[in-house]
Amino acid sequence: MKSESLNVNFFVENRKKLASRLNAKSVAIVNSNDELTRNGDQDFQYRQSSDLFYLTGLIQEKCILTLCPDHPEKNMREVIYTIKPNEQLETWTGHKYTKEEVIEVSGVKTVKWLEDFEMTLRDIVLSSDNIYINLNEYSKYQTDVAYISNRFALKIREMYPAHNLKRLAPLITKQRLIKEPEELRVLGIACDITNMAFRRVLTFTKPGDMEYEVEAEITYKFLKNGAQGHAYQPIVASGDNALVLHYIENSMECKDGDLMLLDIGAEYSNYAADCSRTIPVNGKFTERQKQCYEAVLRVQKEAIKLYVPGNTIDIVNKAVWKMMEKEMIGLGLFTKEEMKNQDSEQPLYAKYLMHGVAHFIGLDVHDVGGKYEKFEKGMVLTCEPGIYIKEERIGIRIENDIVVGDTPVDLMAEIPKEVDEIEELMKR
Repeated sequence: MKSESLNVNFFVENRKKLASRLNAKSVAIVNSNDELTRNGDQDFQYRQSSDLFYLTGLIQEKCILTLCPDHPEKNMREVIYTIKPNEQLETWTGHKYTKEEVIEVSGVKTVKWLEDFEMTLRDIVLSSDNIYINLNEYSKYQTDVAYISNRFALKIREMYPAHNLKRLAPLITKQRLIKEPEELRVLGIACDITNMAFRRVLTFTKPGDMEYEVEAEITYKFLKNGAQGHAYQPIVASGDNALVLHYIENSMECKDGDLMLLDIGAEYSNYAADCSRTIPVNGKFTERQKQCYEAVLRVQKEAIKLYVPGNTIDIVNKAVWKMMEKEMIGLGLFTKEEMKNQDSEQPLYAKYLMHGVAHFIGLDVHDVGGKYEKFEKGMVLTCEPGIYIKEERIGIRIENDIVVGDTPVDLMAEIPKEVDEIEELMKR
C-alpha cells in the first residue's frame, strides 16, 4: 500500500466488537474481493473488500477471515486463510504474505493456507448453529455479476442446509458508522491531500486547458503526497458538463467564461475524502455566477450546523431543499406565487437541485449507513448542496466532509471555498 498501515490494535478491537455482536454458537465468514478482468490477461487494480480490511488490515487478494468466538479450541476462534507463496508466483506478481506477516498486520494468531480452508471450515461450521455471511447490502447498488460473497453464500447454503444463515452486514455497518480516532486521523490526511490537489488546480487552470489535463494535475498531487490515488472516478466538468451529475469523461476544453465543477477525493490508507468545488475557468466569477455560487455557499454553511446527534440524512436533505428553495426565489428562478401552485410531487426546486446533499463516508466514498440512521458523535458525512441551471449553463456544487458532534467538525475547513479566496489564488 502506498499509504501508511493502521495500527494493528485497531483491527484487533474491531474483531472483538464484532464477535461480541454475534449470536451464541456462530461463525462469521468474510471474503476478500474478487480480482476483476480488465481486458485480455489484465486485471483492474486490486482493491480489498472494505469489511475485510476493517477487520484485518490485509490488502492482498485471496484472503478469508473466519470468526467463531465460541469454538472450544482457542486457536480456531479467529483464523485467516491466504494463498501460499511460491517462487514462481512471486517472480511474476510480486511478494505475497508470509504467515508471520499476516499475524503482524492483522493480529490474528492462527493463519492457514487457502488450500486448507474447506476442511477447516467444516470443523468450525459443525461446531456452530449459525453462519453469518457478508453480502453487499448498499441499498443503491445492484449488479448482474455474481460477486464472491454472493457465490459463497449459495455454496454454503448447499453444503450446510440445516444451519441458520444470517446477515453479517448490519452488524459490521453498525460498527463502521462510528469512526474511531485512528480512522478520523487518516480521513484527515486524505482531506489534507485533497486540499493540496485543489490548490494546485487553482494555480494551474486557465482557458484552453483540457479537463483531462486538470485531472492529471490532481492525480499527480495525490500520488506525490502518499495517497493510493483517487477514492472514486474524478469529475472535472467545465461548462455544460457541470450539469451532468456523474460526468467522468473529463475530455473537453475548459473555455473562457465557463465554470468548472470538480468532484475529487484522495484515498489514503483505504479511507476516502470527497470534495466538490466550483471555480471560474478564467479566474473571475461573473456577477451572475457569483450570485449563484454564494447562494449555495450560504446554504452549506447553515447545513453544516445540522450535523449534530439525533438528526438524519433525511432531515438534512429536507432542510437544505427548503433553504435552497428560498435562495432560488432570490435568484429569480421562480416566484413565491409559482411555488404556491406547484405540484407537491414535482416541486420547483427539484429542477435545479435534483439530488440529496449528504452521505456517509469512510472506507467507501458512499459509506455504510442509510438516510434514516440517526446521527451519533463520530459519524462522518458529506455536506454538498448545489444548483444546476441548464438555461444559464451554470452548475455549482460545494461539498465538505463533516464529523458529527455537538459542534460539528469540518475536515475540509482549509480547502478554499470563499469567492475572494478562490479568485485571489487563481491570480497566481
